[in-house]
Amino acid sequence: MSSEVLVDHTGGCHCGAVRFSVRAPENLDVIHCNCSICNKKQNHHFIVPKNRFTLLQGESSLTTYTFNTGRAKHTFCSRCGVQSFYTPRSNQDGYGIMPHCIDAGTIKSISVQHFDGTNWDETIKTSDISKYSKDN
Repeated sequence: MSSEVLVDHTGGCHCGAVRFSVRAPENLDVIHCNCSICNKKQNHHFIVPKNRFTLLQGESSLTTYTFNTGRAKHTFCSRCGVQSFYTPRSNQDGYGIMPHCIDAGTIKSISVQHFDGTNWDETIKTSDISKYSKDN
C-alpha cells in the first residue's frame, strides 16, 4: 500500500451475514497470487495490519479452511460461501481483504502486483509482501 491518507472502507459477503470495516488507502495495491488455492478462487486481495480491520457482524457465520502448513486461515461465510477476508500465510499479522467485497464508492484505483505463490518458499525470500501488514 502506498503512504497516502487512509479511508474507511466497508464490505462483506454476498448475503450480508458477514460485514466488516477496514482502514486502507483509496488507491489499493492488490496482490494476485498463483498458489493452488488463490488460483482456483481467483483470490485477489490487498493486505492491511490487523489493527485496521474490524469485523462488524457475522463471526458465528464464518467458517475457516486450512491446508498444507495451516498458517493461512481462509475464512468464508458459511451461508453464501464468499470469502471477503482471510489471514494470509505471508502476513500472519494482517488480513487479506478482497477488493471486490468492498462497498462501492471508496476505492479510487487498483494497481496489481503478482506474487508467485506456486513457488512460495523461494518467492517469500525476495518479496516485500510483509510490508503491507505493518502499521506505518
